[in-house]
Amino acid sequence: MKLKKEAFMRMFADGVMLNGAALLGFAIRFALASDANDRSIPSSFSSFVLSRLPTLTLLNVIFFIAFLLFGVYTRGRSYRGSYKSVVILQAVSVTFLLLGTFCYVLPDLFPFSIFGWIVTYLLTALLTCGARIWMASLSAQALEQKTITGLAVNRKEEKLILVIGGAGYIGSGLLKKLLDKGYSVRLVDAFMFGEEPIQDIIDHPRLEVIKADFRQIDKIVQAMYGVNSVIHLGAIVGDPACALDETFTIEVNLMATRMIAECAKGFGVEKFIFASTCSVYGASEEILDEKSALKPVSLYARSKIACEKILVELTDEKFRPTILRFGTVYGLSGRTRFDLVVNLLTAKAIVDGKITVFGEDQWRPFVHVDDASLAVATALEAPIAVAGGETFNVGSDDGNMTLGQVGRLIKSLVPTAELIASGSDGDRRNYRVDFSKISNRLKYQPKWTVEQGVKQVIEAFDSGKVSDYQSTMYSNVKFLTEEAVRTGLKTDSERMRQLVEESVDQVISMN
Repeated sequence: MKLKKEAFMRMFADGVMLNGAALLGFAIRFALASDANDRSIPSSFSSFVLSRLPTLTLLNVIFFIAFLLFGVYTRGRSYRGSYKSVVILQAVSVTFLLLGTFCYVLPDLFPFSIFGWIVTYLLTALLTCGARIWMASLSAQALEQKTITGLAVNRKEEKLILVIGGAGYIGSGLLKKLLDKGYSVRLVDAFMFGEEPIQDIIDHPRLEVIKADFRQIDKIVQAMYGVNSVIHLGAIVGDPACALDETFTIEVNLMATRMIAECAKGFGVEKFIFASTCSVYGASEEILDEKSALKPVSLYARSKIACEKILVELTDEKFRPTILRFGTVYGLSGRTRFDLVVNLLTAKAIVDGKITVFGEDQWRPFVHVDDASLAVATALEAPIAVAGGETFNVGSDDGNMTLGQVGRLIKSLVPTAELIASGSDGDRRNYRVDFSKISNRLKYQPKWTVEQGVKQVIEAFDSGKVSDYQSTMYSNVKFLTEEAVRTGLKTDSERMRQLVEESVDQVISMN
């Protein structure tokens, strides 16, 4: 468990609040005892505090252990809003329950006053939760002020790029690339996974931040002013995550894309780049290019096909979107994921000592997350005459591998792990993809191999950069499931799923 510098700063602040609350609790208890002439209490306050010092020390030890185990310091930024306060309240409650248990069992070692410690508990809960809420409010205000200031300054810039959903897996790396190339970037993102993925660049002078749900048309209209290019990465990504709430998936992946594209066209945006997926090919024994038949086997793929159809319909001489169909992504980024096959199998090999491969004969076209962002930057810089109105598969021919090949590769790099070949897990995808179009037309050449990506993940574990790969913050479906439980959302009824499928079919069938 590796702590960052800012985590130690938060620990120090929590320690000050905890001990301040304890001293105030002592003072109230001492004052009440003095008024009641309680002879069991020392005559001076300093003596009273010294008599409680062993208990106070125990409190501090339990407090910080509980906060570490609850992930307050190791993944505090992945906890959002009211849920963060709930986690902290749980940690404080566990702390004082354990303290009470120790004091009850060992009263001679740890003197305990119920009233004083109840006051301390309430003050600690109030201060630690309140501090987080206050800091979150200040952060939101700072982001809003940065947005307002940036909008006023950058409307006159010649080259301004709007990136929608840019604080995610691919976007967190893309933003840095664009800034390094000298572009001014305006980001629209709800920061579902917190600000940590772009923490290193969030204060960059050429980065504007609009913290908003990109389904909000007023925010999108605001963000379009002065923009030359739009890169739309925002989506619910992955088959399991999309299946949690299909109506929500359609709103985010399909309806929002239509609105964003229509706004971009209305504002005269020169370049529009849309993130799609090679999952649209579904299952095939052939090597597939951009003209091959689409056979989606999941709602995620179907929603992306529907989006592609909408963009094609909107295409004219002045608005010519570029569609990028990414292969199966792997590797580390600002917001790393371990619900992707290469990353997940490598993590399991390191931590669990097992590499369980389902459907070892299934083909996938793998592409590193850094190469995915490179493809976006390459398409952005390509002339409209070359990339506009075109669809490109993103990856390399060498990235076409079976899941069995991936398992054996990981086994060779983590020889202590056991390789287990199992049956199918129900995933019907099986496809190899041709990447000659993006290579020939855009001169795009990926820099990473799957072997290098596996070594990158191994290094992350060895260095302590990653420890708990099963953490909610690393999985789209886990995070969305947790959000659904927290907010009371439920998955759709059978009838609603049918209506959603029909709506997607209708869009896909448009001519």
